[in-house]
Amino acid sequence: MVTFGITPSRFTLPATSASLDRVTDFLCTVPLFRTLDRTAVRRFAEVTREQRFAKGAVIVREGDPGDALFVVRSGEVKVVLIGDDGREVILNVLGVGQHVGELALIDNQPRSAHVVATAPCSLLVLRRPDFRRQVEANPHVAWELMTELSKRLRQADSTIGSLVLLDVPGRVAKVLLEHAAPDASGTLVRHLTHQTIAQMIGASRETVSRAMSEFQSKGLIAVHRRLVTIVDRAALEARTRPRG
Repeated sequence: MVTFGITPSRFTLPATSASLDRVTDFLCTVPLFRTLDRTAVRRFAEVTREQRFAKGAVIVREGDPGDALFVVRSGEVKVVLIGDDGREVILNVLGVGQHVGELALIDNQPRSAHVVATAPCSLLVLRRPDFRRQVEANPHVAWELMTELSKRLRQADSTIGSLVLLDVPGRVAKVLLEHAAPDASGTLVRHLTHQTIAQMIGASRETVSRAMSEFQSKGLIAVHRRLVTIVDRAALEARTRPRG
């Protein structure tokens, strides 16, 4: 649950040559900057500011001015909508190297959702004017930004489709597959509680728990110390296909 009374533990770290090198190293691993040479990436690093937040801190509120891009350097955040009745709908959970706020870099409109720290985290902040100046000098970043936005749009279309066409177990299977490591291990890249999954797919926690138990009993997944591993990917993928 989002608690708006929480005061974020945040501060801007001073830039030093060593810290700039570390930020540059990190940005080189972020897909948004992967087409640039190191010199160009360092120019972006020079205009970033690092901010830290405690678990539960509200980083961005829906309706805030859209004036910056946030890149997760450590920890994890969730992007959520809050209903008038206080109910949360989780749009996304983002980990290291992922970013949020890219729409603000284009249209300068207010934030469309809340962003909340689900663990102590460190974010790199790129203000819109600074980002725009750097993009004008490095048009490749604009192309990568459009690519990322296309991915988000496709993901949104897929999510809408699953809400309409899939039952709850099918939606749970889809979330597990989306958050599994791309390699053969099948381990989820981040811990997702049953409550979090429920808020992602518009279901109750109890229904999600039943689906997870079903997947375990059928050998589709394994759970050890709260760590979920996909055992039978093909069977889980089959569960995400609409049933006639």
